[in-house]
Amino acid sequence: QLQLVESGGGLVQPGGSLRLSCSASGDRLDSWSIGWFRLAPGKERQREGVSCITESGGLTDYADSVKGRFIISKNNAKNTAYLQMNNLKSEDAGIYYCAADYSPSACPNYRNAERTWAYWGQGTQVTVSS
Repeated sequence: QLQLVESGGGLVQPGGSLRLSCSASGDRLDSWSIGWFRLAPGKERQREGVSCITESGGLTDYADSVKGRFIISKNNAKNTAYLQMNNLKSEDAGIYYCAADYSPSACPNYRNAERTWAYWGQGTQVTVSS
């Protein structure tokens, strides 16, 4: 069974940067696609797919709202995925979760808020405020 633990959240000023980590245990991360999701304040019922990376790390995708500012990556040797967030805006605030799934359909459908993912982390809070 795969366990995921996010870290790296915190308080940052608009325009600042954070790097979120998603550390995996229990299995090799190179078998799993990783998605990053967020729940915005006041929109806790609306899961937003932020980014996704396939098991090999060969394919990535980003929500339009973060494209050009966020970078997803994966270090399979360290069994960790990352989300580098630059030029943060107030609307980026929320709880960020990483999730893992082994299905080839995971990343192509990560924007589907109804799609079930196999494993989830506990989330890390990101606050963007001056």
